[in-house]
Amino acid sequence: MNRRLPILPGRSLQPLLAVSVFLLTGWLSAPALAQHGGDSEVERDRMYTALAEEADLIQRHYGLLRKVVRVVQPSVVHIQANKTTRGSNSSLTKIEEAGAGVIMKYAERFFVITNRHVIMDANNRDIRVQLSDGRFFNPTEVRTDPDSDIAVMFLAEKELSAARFGDSDDVEIGDFVVAVGSPFGLSHSVSYGIISARGRRDLDLGDEGVRFQDFLQTDAAINPGNSGGPLLNLRGEVIGINTAIASNSGGNDGIGFSIPMNMAKKVVSDLLRYGRVRRGFVGVTLDARFSPEKARAIGLNSAFGARVSAIAPNSPAADSELRKGDVILNFNGTVIVNDSHLVSEVSQTDIGKQVSVVIFRNGGQREVNVTVEERQPTSTASSRSRSKE
Repeated sequence: MNRRLPILPGRSLQPLLAVSVFLLTGWLSAPALAQHGGDSEVERDRMYTALAEEADLIQRHYGLLRKVVRVVQPSVVHIQANKTTRGSNSSLTKIEEAGAGVIMKYAERFFVITNRHVIMDANNRDIRVQLSDGRFFNPTEVRTDPDSDIAVMFLAEKELSAARFGDSDDVEIGDFVVAVGSPFGLSHSVSYGIISARGRRDLDLGDEGVRFQDFLQTDAAINPGNSGGPLLNLRGEVIGINTAIASNSGGNDGIGFSIPMNMAKKVVSDLLRYGRVRRGFVGVTLDARFSPEKARAIGLNSAFGARVSAIAPNSPAADSELRKGDVILNFNGTVIVNDSHLVSEVSQTDIGKQVSVVIFRNGGQREVNVTVEERQPTSTASSRSRSKE
């Protein structure tokens, strides 16, 4: 996606009942309605009975949604951050930003997961975390990861309700989802939709950016203030952290993006254990302009894969059989779509793990092994035309 997307932060629980009943009851066509306009009370009673039967089917579905909302609501928080930012003319401006978060429990302590951009530039005393029952707290400590836009806030409170987390790798396109957040400051608002796509990458997300991207896309209404709130499956499990929208107006256009929970959990686990995120590194520079034309020129009939344009000295790649010009087709069992996909996969791989890499070289495929090492701060550089992994 070429245009810049706002990191701002769903369709609300809209009154779909009438439409659904219309579709489910064949006799409620326009001619049928006209025909029954003057029916007897007996006939009207029969119609009401049929409507009730169809409505019960719909209500069972929405009854499940109500249960999801009730069970998750105590685990979702409203966040208000009072910030002081410096403008282009060096003047200081005070702003108030609203967002949402999810309570988790780790090592017998409670934390809140949210987006970094929600609380960035705010002191702990200027961040208010409010529960659905009205209680509110200030975080005792905040740890953030700019590259994923994830933040965790430590809470001193002991009596909290932690959310349950699902496996975002099991999420499929078309799955129903529920988003909870604080759109436009309206806390604990609920919206509903489906997973529209997986693996959205290469999004231009504002000045700060998000380097490691592998978003779930949803049409559940995401608006300013939904940032940091949960995306839930129908089991009430958190499968994503709502982060951004694609919008011409700044509001919901039906295209929202959530960080998959499996990615978020690794980031959060590292922040809690080490105070920073440990990411994998193999030491290859990738050709971000690898195109279908370039693929055909070397004998590939697909543009999938990431082409190696250079290998860093004294890196895991240098110690392996990887070579400049190789096209990495599969990494650790995952088919690689493009260079940013490979960057994301390597970054989430366990440090010290030896993985299988399928490459295309000299007109054929072969398998090599490489051991993933920890990415150092000097290894995070990237440019428009090349990315390092």
